[in-house]
Amino acid sequence: MDMASSPDLTIMQRDAAFRAVAAAGVEVRLVSGVDAADAQFAREWDALAARASEPNPFFERWFLLPSLKHLGPGSQVNVKTLRIDGELLGLLPVSRVWNYYGYPLPHASVWLHANAFCGVPLVARGFEQAFWGALLDHFDRHSRKAAFLHLPHLPAEGPVHAALDHVLRETRRPAFRVDTLERAMLACDCDAETYLSASMSAKKRKELRRQRKRLEDEGSLAFERESGLEGIDQWIADFLRIEASGWKGEAGSALANAPATQRFFTETLVEAARAGRLERLALMLDGKAIAMLATFLAPPGAYSFKTTFDEAYARFSPGLLLQLENLDLLTRPGIEWADSCAVEGHSMIERIWREKRRLVSRNIAIGGPLRRAAFRTLMAYETRGRTQA
Repeated sequence: MDMASSPDLTIMQRDAAFRAVAAAGVEVRLVSGVDAADAQFAREWDALAARASEPNPFFERWFLLPSLKHLGPGSQVNVKTLRIDGELLGLLPVSRVWNYYGYPLPHASVWLHANAFCGVPLVARGFEQAFWGALLDHFDRHSRKAAFLHLPHLPAEGPVHAALDHVLRETRRPAFRVDTLERAMLACDCDAETYLSASMSAKKRKELRRQRKRLEDEGSLAFERESGLEGIDQWIADFLRIEASGWKGEAGSALANAPATQRFFTETLVEAARAGRLERLALMLDGKAIAMLATFLAPPGAYSFKTTFDEAYARFSPGLLLQLENLDLLTRPGIEWADSCAVEGHSMIERIWREKRRLVSRNIAIGGPLRRAAFRTLMAYETRGRTQA
């Protein structure tokens, strides 16, 4: 039966029928060593990422598998996948969480760790509504003790979030927006010089030129841009050393402060380079790195993953000088925008990148009528004074 064209079905009936078909194709995979070695699943996963409605490197195979391996033990993470007629069309890591902002409230949540910055699922273009319908139907049937489904850091203006809104409206499923953030984004159809002129005053641009000249007086200055595996081990070692030598090392938040995050970072960058998704940028002084940036290329987007600079050279603003070089992204073939992955209001990157990317976090009702009624009461209290979304 062609549900998309049948005149005997209303819009809601067609949606419900399509969701029922999609739900039948939902399967749950616990990603483990067996799955990591599953060559067929790996090919399907990579193919899904290549045709995804919105790019999200943090849920691609080369990032998520090292994340689960080094940062996921004990987190009860499952990878939810949507298959229709055997074809992989959607993928999302979800965990069971027993605490909600300090309260003992069990819920299901998209799994993000401190070094993953976007929660949009990988969904094949054209199957966004089918994915959400199937996922929510799945949680209705398998909610167990979960009070709701938490969806963090969804790009607010993207097609995947729009599809979620459509499914929620059509099914009248309760949902609330519980958080919104805006972070610096680079998105402009112009060259680097034009963009910088609009972002910074002539006085500030002159000051940066002066700082670069003073830095050149210290020794031979060069920018290095790499994308392959050659030299990556030394690059990673330099990055970890520089980061640990600064304030992050003193605060205990540097990647090298914990063996698990160090191993995760190392393996992820190697796998990203192997997949052709990593760009490494470094500012070198007499052959020594003093500022470094790792960017994930996920056409049509790019994500600034990690950056660091040697604080011994802070008076020269090496991190800012590196970001000026990074404006090359504006004219990179296949790249239309870049997400800074920086905290909202970041003092350095927002001096250059003018655009903003808005991300929202949603709580979605799951289960039967009693659970949904309790969810409404809970969310009404949490979001009092805010608009339901």
